[in-house]
Amino acid sequence: MEKKLQGSKRGFSQREIPIPPAALLLLAMVLMNILLYLYLDHVFVSPPPSGVEARPCPFGTFRMGQMKNCSPWLSCESLRTGVRKLKRVGEGAVKRVFLSEWKEQKVALSQLTSPEVKEDFLHGVKMLKSLQSEHVVLLIGYCEDDGTFLTEYHPLGTLKTLEETLNLPKYQSLNTWHHRLKLAINYVNIINYLHTSPLGTLVMCDSNDLDKMLSQYLLTSSFRIVANDLDALPVVNKSNGTLIKCGHRELVGEFVAPEQLWPYGEETPFYDERMPPYDEKTDIWKIPDVASFLLGHVEGSDVVRFHLFEIPQA
Repeated sequence: MEKKLQGSKRGFSQREIPIPPAALLLLAMVLMNILLYLYLDHVFVSPPPSGVEARPCPFGTFRMGQMKNCSPWLSCESLRTGVRKLKRVGEGAVKRVFLSEWKEQKVALSQLTSPEVKEDFLHGVKMLKSLQSEHVVLLIGYCEDDGTFLTEYHPLGTLKTLEETLNLPKYQSLNTWHHRLKLAINYVNIINYLHTSPLGTLVMCDSNDLDKMLSQYLLTSSFRIVANDLDALPVVNKSNGTLIKCGHRELVGEFVAPEQLWPYGEETPFYDERMPPYDEKTDIWKIPDVASFLLGHVEGSDVVRFHLFEIPQA
């Protein structure tokens, strides 16, 4: 099945796509939704809603857990005095993440690792503030002076541990093709949101391999995906010719898009100045691999793959 997927990718890269990238992404979303709700609709019936969903909070405020009203983002003083660190749960090049407690609620405190990467850290804070929505982890507060920000804590962790989560007795009933397909649709919706965001066309650059890509997203207790790590989201602006490059090092492997590979052959040393820039289609290229991971290898997932992996060749 993996060979078939790679074959689909090769066919995709060898042809000019007459459909604009945004239209192609929307086509993928439409077809995936049709598969979910019409293809085997009689197998799965969604439970009725438990009540009217709460309205989103205004910009600069948040609501989580059992909170009934929206509260302003926590200030530096509130973060310093009201948040208690419990244990470190993650660390990357830009920040350390601590499971913490605020008003008896579990939260995630992110802390700058070193002054050298403060620009990237502040970029991530800016993205979190500007992109607050159902697609992005909830921001609770931030303090640029201290190099910290606070977000909602999701105990199921990143998508890297999806298989381990679904193997737990508590979640085995969710380990079905339709729940997994809903996750894949969720992921495509997030990519579409980034490509049409209020800040412009954003590209998920922390995605040079599948593990790295999966680590950028969290799985919520309601079994939804939210984008979490937004430190590397450059903007594409085709109207003024602004394209992007994800870093200054050579990218290799089959996961990255063909336009992200060094185009001058192995005999020519890599020079960042000669590397051509690219646009958001690099995110679209990676959708089949991510969708394949999310679908897993449960009963019915091969049938879904058969349909989904024809989308890039449409």
